Parts: sequence; structure tokens; C-alpha cells
Amino acid sequence: MERIYVCHTYYHVLISIVKEMNRVTEKSDKRTLLISRMSTDFEELKERVERSGFFDTVIDFDEKRDSYFPELMELKKDRGSSFLNLFNRIKYTKLLSKFEEPYVPVDFKKYDDIYVFCDGDPIGTYLNQHKIKYHAVEDGLDTLKPLVQAKFDNKGLFKLKKFFSMRLNLIFMCDGYSKYCIDMEVNDKTVIDDDFYKYVEIPRAKLFDALSKEQIQTIQKIFVKDADKLKTVIEKCDEKKAILILTEPLCSLDVRKNIFSDLINEYSKEGMVVLKPHPRDELNYESEFPDVLSFDRTVPMEIFRINKNIKFSKIISVYTQLANVDFAEEKVFLGHDFMDKYEDPKIHRKTI
Repeated sequence: MERIYVCHTYYHVLISIVKEMNRVTEKSDKRTLLISRMSTDFEELKERVERSGFFDTVIDFDEKRDSYFPELMELKKDRGSSFLNLFNRIKYTKLLSKFEEPYVPVDFKKYDDIYVFCDGDPIGTYLNQHKIKYHAVEDGLDTLKPLVQAKFDNKGLFKLKKFFSMRLNLIFMCDGYSKYCIDMEVNDKTVIDDDFYKYVEIPRAKLFDALSKEQIQTIQKIFVKDADKLKTVIEKCDEKKAILILTEPLCSLDVRKNIFSDLINEYSKEGMVVLKPHPRDELNYESEFPDVLSFDRTVPMEIFRINKNIKFSKIISVYTQLANVDFAEEKVFLGHDFMDKYEDPKIHRKTI
């Protein structure tokens, strides 16, 4: 069996590894990790994964956004009619696959199983247009809980677009609503406001709880690039009442700075604030808040879960789901009401 995982974030790579660690494999099995550099700066992660020897092959993927191709942007302009827009979308779908093809570094048809995180990126369109079956995997933990992206993106003429995608393969819809997507792997079906038959529930907690000490050590070697720094931060957290604030790539950088400045000021009254920057968050928190302790942005939050030495009195999140967090005594999810104070509610209060 040959399996390949298409990853766009650190979290995707982590879940790919954990899934494989939970799998009973044969000696003849081959596994490939395909790292898309389109939306995340992976720094030296590829080299660390290669040194671990966990994957047989690790390949960089120079995936291109549709905005890279001016011709596609013309096809996305509103023509004033839903049917005319749908006609343009059919052309867009075919061209996106054609334009993306020179950048795809592997022959997907040689793999027995293909797992794609965030198939809404161009790779999903490419696979469908080339009639290659694959398994979709949710982008992050419970990412379909706020809303089902496929339904939100296709609100007008949804049933017709679903038919064009799932039956005719003339357009592409993400998260399982495409013809060649076999199923959509999610953490918890009960939190999704959709009874789509392709959803397959594989709880992340169960995968992590099954890891051995040796497997946990392998994961830490791959994802913790500065073990000494992590140890120092953990030791300081042990000394005081530590409150972990999760940053997120929200809104503009200036508004984002205001948000986390306010959160730091508020929760510093309760204890020592520690920041965990999101891997895709471009704000430099160490320079903006030099007096605040910060974890490396490339360390996935799940490392805290498998490292039993890390405990916080409280964890603060704006939108990151906290269902599987068991390393904090108290969990605070801020959500829409909090964001309403910083930007127009229409921006973040999306409905299907």
C-alpha cells in the first residue's frame, strides 16, 4: 500500500503522523508527505521530518493560489447573473486544474490512498478534474462547527451547484461535496450542523491517547525545534499561575495588535500571561510585547496535550476550538461577541 498526505499547515503534518502511528502497517507499506508551501512558512520542518525517518518520502509542493493566474481572476468577477457566474465557474474549474498541473510534483494515480487536508485549496480541484479519488480531512479541530464552508460558499443555487459538483464534476465544492472525494474525516459529527453522509468521525483525542512514549518523543523531536527554549518556558509556567492566550490570524495586523494587547492587559491581573502564536499569524509578538513570555509559533498546541509536564490555570481563545484541551484548569472561548468590539460583525458573523 502506498499512502500520501497533502498538508498545508503544521497541524496537518502532526495529524498525518499521528494517524500513521495509529495504523497497523505492513513492511511493504510506503508513506509520502507532501508539504504545500502555499500558505505556511514551514521553515526547516521538512528536514526534521526527513531526519526522523518516519515518512519514506517528504516532498515540497509549490501549490499556487488562483490569484497567481490573472485569467482566473477575470472569471471570478460578478457578471450580474447567478447562471452567468456559474458558466464562468465551469471555465474557472477547468483552467485552475490546467494551470496548477505543472506545479504538482507527484503522480497521484500511483497511490492507493490519498489524504487531503483543506481540499478547498487548488489541489482539490486538480484531483477532481483528473478523476482521482481521495479522502478529505478537516482543516483543524472541529472547523466545520461554526459553519460548513461548502454551504456558505455556495448559498445561491446550492442544490444545482451540488449537482454540478458531485454528479457532473463541472465545478468543485470542498469538504466532501465533490465527485471524487470518497469521504470527509472529522473529529466530532455532533457539532456539525449538517448530516452529510460523507462525514466520517475519527476523534482526535482517541488518536493522541493511543500514542506510546516513544511515539510522543518522535513527535516532539519533529515539532520542537528549540527544546531548551520550550523547557525554559515550561519551568517558568510551573513557578507561577500561568494563563495561555492563543493568538489567531484575525483581521488586520493593527486591529490584531489591539486585540491581544487588551487580552494581555486584562489577564495579566490574574497571573503570568504566556502567548502561543498561531503558525500562520504574521504579527511578531516577541517584538510587540517583549515583556510577555511566548512559545514558538511553529509548535502545534497539541504538543501541550501530549507533554504531561505542561499545565495552565486558564487558556484563552478567540475562535480556536478548545474541546480537546485537557492541560488547563479553565477554558475561555470568546467568540463573536468579543470580536464585535473590534470589527464590523458582518465580517465574522457568517451564516449559511
